[in-house]
This record gives sequence, structure tokens and C-alpha cells, in this order.
Amino acid sequence: MSPTAGKIIKCKAAIAWEAKKPLSIEEIEVHPPKAHEVRIKILYTAVCHTDAYTLSGADPEGLFPSILGHEGAGIVESVGEGVTDVAPGDHVIPLYVPQCRECEYCKNPKTNLCQKIRVSQGNGTLPDGTVRFYKDGKPLSHFMGCSTFSEYTVVADISVCKINPSAPLETVGLLGCGISTGYGAVLNTCKVESGSTVAVWGLGAVGLAVIMGAKAAGAKQIIGIDLNEAKFEHAKKFGATECVSPKVAGDKPFQAYLVEKFNGGFDYTFECIGNVHTMRQALEAAHKGWGVSCIIGVAAAGQEISTRPFQLVTGRSWTGSAFGGWKSRDSVPKLVEDYLAKKLKIDEFISQQYGSIEDLNKAFDDLHAGSSLRTVIAISKP
Repeated sequence: MSPTAGKIIKCKAAIAWEAKKPLSIEEIEVHPPKAHEVRIKILYTAVCHTDAYTLSGADPEGLFPSILGHEGAGIVESVGEGVTDVAPGDHVIPLYVPQCRECEYCKNPKTNLCQKIRVSQGNGTLPDGTVRFYKDGKPLSHFMGCSTFSEYTVVADISVCKINPSAPLETVGLLGCGISTGYGAVLNTCKVESGSTVAVWGLGAVGLAVIMGAKAAGAKQIIGIDLNEAKFEHAKKFGATECVSPKVAGDKPFQAYLVEKFNGGFDYTFECIGNVHTMRQALEAAHKGWGVSCIIGVAAAGQEISTRPFQLVTGRSWTGSAFGGWKSRDSVPKLVEDYLAKKLKIDEFISQQYGSIEDLNKAFDDLHAGSSLRTVIAISKP
């Protein structure tokens, strides 16, 4: 048993005290896990656009003060009563989409959106309605059921999966969000067939994961779309057959340009930006009669999508994907095995690495500069 089991742990964490302010690295108290909870020593985390979205203040459900972070990996320090799937010493990935295996959503093969702890997770607490993070006696909210910007975190036992201990935690933690999301949108949500044509809006980490998935599915044509042409070379390494900047359309609507240039449009289109205008472009560039357009990017609060209904009447479909449709506890360990078997790229998504929790704000700077795919930060020492 861990010498800290059952005790309050004092450790460093990055506190988001308020919106639009840098994270503050401070010592906090992390209380022991209660029944059906797991305390994890976080070794590595990455920074995702969702973290930046909440910190920006644009998220209407964003809570402050809180411990952000949801894309990480670590080792179980201790477990609460009733936990059976993981034990101290296990290598694990926290999961922002839980899997209870009991609710009607978990039992339905059509969705991965477990609802068991949706309300408490959205409220920034653990399932019993309380928190495990404190600063000078003041409670700090949890984030997306994960809170990986802390040397120690506590999660619900349905929000964590055990993985192969031989997998490098500094890389496989990325399977906690972006890579799994884009890759799964192709394979699970849209079930892209071999020989299909695919277009991808946004060549960040999620867009590149879509391209990787489309290549794995055997798509014959994969078009990468981004205003930043510096991203084109990288996209081609992941499998894009061609890249296009919307600027080339001139005065013509970009979707009309694409339909004309690419034989009536694409079998599948994926929007990985979170912009309602590019969502419309992607739908209207899907092929008449059978084209499917998948929304992955998260738009700002209150925004709405629009198109002429005739676009749908004439055979296009609009769909969306959260966490790539993966049932998390079942699927993420298998994705780790695919990575170890070299069927799945992860290392190529890592553009920067930092050695300390103190560097978290630099990682946000990298994200805002548009210069990084994923920055991985070593949160604590093994």
C-alpha cells in the first residue's frame, strides 16, 4: 500500500483562479479518494484547445477557481472502497468521457456518451457532489472529470482505464482526447469506406488524426484544408493527398469552388475547427446524394449552424462526433496496443515538450501562437 493512502497529499497544481488570467502554480491539498474514486499521480499532461476555451472565459459552463487539464497519464496512488478495475501502481489514462457500462447510453451501441455522472462532472465535482482539491481551505473545482494540471488528481472509477505498463506515458496520454477524437470520427462515427473521398477542415492535431484515420480506412483522396499553408507539408506526412487554402477560391464561395474542382464534392467531410461558417462549407462541399459531413470542432457558446434545407433534402447528412465515438474504458487500452503495434501515430503529434508543471503557461502560449500540435508537460517525477 502507498504510504500516502488515506492521507491528504500536498502537491503542486496549476490553478485557474479566473478567466483570461495565466494559471497560478501553487501548493494545494488533494484529499483521499472516497468510494468508487481513484487518486492518480499525474506524470504527463498535454494542453488541448478545450482547456484554452475554458480559460478564455468563452465557456458558459466554465468554473473558477478550478484545476484544468484533461489529456494526461499517470500511475494510480490509491483507490477508494469498491474500486475493482484499477489498483495502486497501475498505469492509467483519465477519461473525460466516462463509461459506466450500466446506463442506457452505455448499453446502446449507437453512442459512447455515458450519462452516469454527467451532472456532477459539469458541476465541477465528483459524483457525490463534493471536491477533493483545496487551497488554504477553499474548494477548487474539478474539470471534465480529469484535472490533469495537478501532480495528483482524483477521478471517478468509471473515468479511468488501465493500460499496458510498457507504453510510454509521455505519449499515450494524448489518447485521452484529440487523437482518439479525430481518428474515431472516421472509423466509428462515419465508418468511412475504402476508396472514399475525404476533406478535412483544420489541420491541427484533431484534423491530422482525421487524416490518419482516413488513410487507415483506405480513402483514395484526402484533402486537407487550412488558411495556414505552413501546415500542408505535415498533413501530407499523415496521409493527405492534396492540401488547399480557402484563399484560392477568390470571390467564389469556397464550397462552390470545391464542388467544381473535386467532381461534385466529397463522400465525407470533417470540420475540426469549431467555426460555424466552415461547418456550413463542409456540409455544402459534401457530395449531393450521399455526402456525409461530421462536426468535431466545438463552436463558441450560443452559436448556431445554418444551411438551406435543400442541401439536406438532396441527400447530404450532417452528423457529429464526441471523443470519436469510442466507448472509453473499453477502447482506449486497445488504442494504446495499436500504438505499440505501430498501427497508430502518436509521437508525430508532439511538437514541444517541457519538463515542469511551471511550464504550463508556456504551453498555452504555444497553442495560441498556432505553432504547436500538442505540447506535453512533465507534471511530476515517477
